[in-house]
Amino acid sequence: KKNNIICCGTDTKINSTAELAWALIMNSWRGLQIEIQNMKEGKWQNTIGRGLKGNTLGIFGLGKQGIQVSNFAKAFGMNVIAWSHNLKKEDCYELGVKYVDCDELFSSSDILTIHTRLSDRTLGFIDKNKLRMMKKHSVLVNTSRGPIIIEQDLIDALNRGIISCAALDVYDQEPLPEEHILRKTKNLILTPHIGYVSVETYDMFFNGYLRAIEAFLDGKPINQIS
Repeated sequence: KKNNIICCGTDTKINSTAELAWALIMNSWRGLQIEIQNMKEGKWQNTIGRGLKGNTLGIFGLGKQGIQVSNFAKAFGMNVIAWSHNLKKEDCYELGVKYVDCDELFSSSDILTIHTRLSDRTLGFIDKNKLRMMKKHSVLVNTSRGPIIIEQDLIDALNRGIISCAALDVYDQEPLPEEHILRKTKNLILTPHIGYVSVETYDMFFNGYLRAIEAFLDGKPINQIS
């Protein structure tokens, strides 16, 4: 506004990130990554997977993404709890999700999935103290923003067996360097920040760019960001 520069956005699809989060939840909890690799190496089953039904999914941030994931969890017969800095108890009640405090979110979750925004309050919020509150068999999934978790604290927790597994789609540094220690950390599933990446989303993005440029050239900007 100060420099009279017009900025235009596009629509987006919000379902692909929630779907990836659920895929990572199922993969990590059931131990699919290990068995997929076993099959490629000519081996056979050597782990025992875990079922989701009856276990507790904790959601850190019950916004658009978190709500979708909560619905997936309920369809699988899970107990769903949630907390974030701005979350209200009545909002949870309307969604059929149990509101808990911060400590209970970390101590009660069998699987904890992050769907809060990165802010001054959430930067480095999940540290060694929060990880120590979690169950030894628990899983942590992050498809939001990498710096919400203190990376080295998570690496230490995984290597020391403080939690059983984690799955990350986001990182402090992206692209993740080829020799980064996370690539060598045990009990960790990694994907390359593809939560938003889908044919449907890209179609909406790129067509949106073209429409915005055409409208601007016609002197009638659309989807202006205030």
